[in-house]
Amino acid sequence: MMVPDVFPNVPLIAVSRNPVFPRFIKIIEVKNKALMELLRRKVRLAQPYAGVFMKKDDNNESDVVESLDAIYSTGTFVQIHEMQDLGDKLRMIVMGHRRIRISRQLEWSESDPDSMLKSAPRRKSKRSHKDPPRSLTEKLENKTVKPSVLFQALTAEIVKTIRDIIALNPLYRESVLQMMQAGQRVVDNPIYLSDMGAALTGAESHELQDVLEETNIPKRLYKALSLLKKEYELSKLQQRLGREVEEKIKQTHRKYLLQEQLKIIKKELGLEKDDKEAIEEKFRERLKDRTVPQHIMDVINEELNKLGLLDNHSSEFNVTRNYLDWLTSIPWGTNSEENLSLERAREVLEEDHYGMDDVKKRILEFIAVSQLRGSTQGKILCFYGPPGVGKTSIARSIARALNRQYFRFSVGGMTDVAEIKGHRRTYVGAMPGKMIQCLKKTKTENPLVLIDEVDKIGRGYQGDPSSALLELLDPEQNANFLDHYLDVPVDLSKVLFICTANITDTIPEPLRDRMEMINVSGYVAQEKLAIAERYLVPQLRKVCGLTEEKSSISSEALGLLIRQYCRESGVRNLQKQIEKVFRKVAFSIVSGDQSSATVTPDNLQEYVGKPIFTVDRMYDITPPGVVMGLAWTALGEEDRDKKIIGEADREGLVRQLGDVMKESAKIASTFARAFLFSKDPGNNFLVNSHLHLHVPEGATPKDGPSAGCTIITALLSLATNQSVRQNVAMTGEVSLTGKILPVGGIKEKTIAARRAGVTCIVLPAENRKDFSDLPDYITEGLEVHFVDHYSQIYPIVFPQN
Repeated sequence: MMVPDVFPNVPLIAVSRNPVFPRFIKIIEVKNKALMELLRRKVRLAQPYAGVFMKKDDNNESDVVESLDAIYSTGTFVQIHEMQDLGDKLRMIVMGHRRIRISRQLEWSESDPDSMLKSAPRRKSKRSHKDPPRSLTEKLENKTVKPSVLFQALTAEIVKTIRDIIALNPLYRESVLQMMQAGQRVVDNPIYLSDMGAALTGAESHELQDVLEETNIPKRLYKALSLLKKEYELSKLQQRLGREVEEKIKQTHRKYLLQEQLKIIKKELGLEKDDKEAIEEKFRERLKDRTVPQHIMDVINEELNKLGLLDNHSSEFNVTRNYLDWLTSIPWGTNSEENLSLERAREVLEEDHYGMDDVKKRILEFIAVSQLRGSTQGKILCFYGPPGVGKTSIARSIARALNRQYFRFSVGGMTDVAEIKGHRRTYVGAMPGKMIQCLKKTKTENPLVLIDEVDKIGRGYQGDPSSALLELLDPEQNANFLDHYLDVPVDLSKVLFICTANITDTIPEPLRDRMEMINVSGYVAQEKLAIAERYLVPQLRKVCGLTEEKSSISSEALGLLIRQYCRESGVRNLQKQIEKVFRKVAFSIVSGDQSSATVTPDNLQEYVGKPIFTVDRMYDITPPGVVMGLAWTALGEEDRDKKIIGEADREGLVRQLGDVMKESAKIASTFARAFLFSKDPGNNFLVNSHLHLHVPEGATPKDGPSAGCTIITALLSLATNQSVRQNVAMTGEVSLTGKILPVGGIKEKTIAARRAGVTCIVLPAENRKDFSDLPDYITEGLEVHFVDHYSQIYPIVFPQN
């Protein structure tokens, strides 16, 4: 197709970054719908021509020329050689033919958009917003120039510079070949040589536009030569940098090879190693079979490099060596193979512990869930209950059942956060926290860690350890636990944490919220007897060096020992008493007094002394003003007779009672007066008398919300001068309106009541669920009343009324 010499009316296409030079090919994409339609129509009409002008602002992404001020006035008349219609955009291969300049912009007719109505230079047209702009253009002629020496020198220098650039960077060869696909040798045409030189460079947009606008051929050649020289210097700089980097890599590789050869030579010659090399080799040997995370390995390599630069006798050397010792001692990626078999767990728990059916069932449920999930992480168990009931030992049994390494540390009285989080390395004698010590000792990433006595954790000026435990015990956070000493994140999510406590009230609420509380209640006399015969007696006999032939304790003697010497909920005191018996037996055998001994109820006092508990109650027949109440403490159960004595000073109402019991006594006094008035309006005893409340064992401080109904009953008994029903005991708090509120420790209180010979128990109605969970051998033969209001208690304890 012959390209017309004059084609003034062309669509305008705005481009960014680089202009199109004559005789060169460029790929242009158009996304404006109106301009796309116009270009399609032009191609169909065999007028595939357009004017390509560069935008002054490279950030302008529009393809359409909204204003002539937004583009340079000099552009290129191009022919569309190939058009690819992609639907939402047109991709065109265009070839530049000549320089053109915009003379004026045209307005359009709605009936005939291709016809020019009138001209309006530099004025916004009133065309439809769908019509893209077109302009009148004029051909920009090159100024004629006579051949001269300067002209020839410029041409030759441009050709030489292009060859030099191609020699430095062969990638430019492809660019030159693409630029010379116009059908003639551009190099032979000095007019277009400058265009090729400019297009070959990566110059700025305004510099390339300057070359395009220049009509003086020698000046254009000079400008193109300047851009080529800059490109040549840049290529030389790139080549020099490439050589330097390559040389540096070669030197590093050569140095590495020489060092490896030196190590082999030293090893072959048997030369002694340098201390630093031996230390580094020891640390790297530890990590050989471990899967160390990359961020940890980066820290280790950095510290090893620093160690190589330090003097062996400097303090920093020892700090760095100790730090590397801890970092490389942690069992990265090392786990013990976990056993999630229910049969194995049940066998271990039954072998190690007697009773505790609820606790064993909960542990087996936990293992069953872990078996389905494939891991035991995500739960923090907390066993709470009286001392000596086996909380610590059952945690050790769980570790044995799961085939996990066992580690225990106590936080009772701990006041320093550094025990949990570690010290900063800058401190003298700095060490990591307990968890990092645990990983080093157990040599696995999935041990079972027992945190003992969480209810007795302290708080000092060094911080709050309970708050530090939050990160440690939170399954959402401990995957990236940060110890102050290591200062790198350590994954503790595979650790199974078990906590123990005597009471839950003193455990901080945020810490308690992260744990699943499991109650480990005390043992009844039958359970203690079975534990003693099955576990304690054989173990302690072996500890004292005795045999079954030389020493034995009858079941009757053990039962008497439990009833009269060891009434606590746990079996720790029972263990001490049995060991005391075997020690005296061992002494008598070694001294020659006897060759063997059998302990019976008749000779038990010879070994353990006089009984501690001889009576279970203060009164065989309860007098007026005395009522038996049931109390429970963290150390176990006990029964109390609460007694009201008239004509005492009101200020002595509550001497060793806690604030809760003081409030209970005041509420009981108020309600008792109102209740007595409704039953016997003429009885003014509680109004006119001074009252004194006595709870036996006054030297022992007492507190708790379970004495309200007992105090009211004692006051009414004293006011009416009537004894309450014999062998009755009660527990429960009372509100000002007489409602009976629920209390805790139902199992312990029921056990104490049975031991004291009580046959009737009064309990809050809301504690019915707790009572129903008790085994039959505890509840058998008991008359139990569940009450909601005190009015239901009165006819039970005063049946004669």
